[in-house]
Amino acid sequence: MAINLLPDKHSRWLPVAIVILGSIVGLGLFLAKESEVVSYMTDDPKACVNCHVMTSEYNSWMHSSHREVASCNGCHVPHDNIANTYFFKAKDGLYHASVFTMRNEPQVIFMKEASQEVVQQNCIRCHQQQITDTKLTSWVEAHQSNRTDRQCWDCHREVPHGSVHGLSSTKYTIAPIPTDPEKDVIPEWLKEEIKK
Repeated sequence: MAINLLPDKHSRWLPVAIVILGSIVGLGLFLAKESEVVSYMTDDPKACVNCHVMTSEYNSWMHSSHREVASCNGCHVPHDNIANTYFFKAKDGLYHASVFTMRNEPQVIFMKEASQEVVQQNCIRCHQQQITDTKLTSWVEAHQSNRTDRQCWDCHREVPHGSVHGLSSTKYTIAPIPTDPEKDVIPEWLKEEIKK
């Protein structure tokens, strides 16, 4: 006696399965479009303020000297290989997206231990010449030994985000105005009034 594992041609579950699968795929594509998933694969710092939680950090970075040489990814993403870079971005991004979606973002944002390690390694990577230059080590007593057991920002607190420590610590912080016409936040009547 042979057992037929293939579904019957007239199975009533096939249309239901197609509708459910289509709904899942459609919802996934809709969420990907609305959350601007593709923008997070770039190095554009404006992607970091899509959720508006990082607006203070974005604006403080915009007014720092690091803006000229490093984007958000330059400091907050590992650069040892491309697979690790995108894995870390995806892991961190999913965590941030879930926290933001659940409206569970803290008033004061602190880096997790894995992020601290990445930022420390990127500080060292970019400032390798200053760290290894023997003329510079004599400027601050015990600077060489302090570098091994402390994070760079323990001493360099204002780099690159200034004194920003929470969502409400920067007054009048405004996210960049979207350049996408679909997301234009300025109503047409106001544009006309501004032109006058």
